[in-house]
Amino acid sequence: MHKAERTGRITREPDGQWDIAKLRVQMRETADPQRSALAGSAAAEGTPFARLKVAQLALKVEAQRLALDESKGRLLDVATANATIDEIASTMRDALLNWPARVAGVIAAELGVEPHLLQTILQQHINELLTEASDRFDPPGIGGEREPHA
Repeated sequence: MHKAERTGRITREPDGQWDIAKLRVQMRETADPQRSALAGSAAAEGTPFARLKVAQLALKVEAQRLALDESKGRLLDVATANATIDEIASTMRDALLNWPARVAGVIAAELGVEPHLLQTILQQHINELLTEASDRFDPPGIGGEREPHA
């Protein structure tokens, strides 16, 4: 009983005496079903110890599932994923920034307008689009401090 009291399985009454009925309940609730005859098989399922064992098993299964997913290549490192996303976004940004210079002459000829003026207008609109997209996809406060766009 002293060992159970030291480990916190049972407690004394405020006056220092033992309440036998409470002791029996506390001992039953905290008994290890594998080691003690106090823990009945049907009643043991609802004890705190049994719930902890189930939780421990669930965590072990989840850890094994994650390890399997990682070994099969189903999980990505966050840094690798972010680097890939940054590379794709940079490629798309560069393609958009180069687009007005590539198509301004063709569009200007179709419309009968000055190519340089059309290229300048297209570049202005592309820059506005990219600024709006960067504010939407990378707001200030996420991923470090940035200067606000003017």
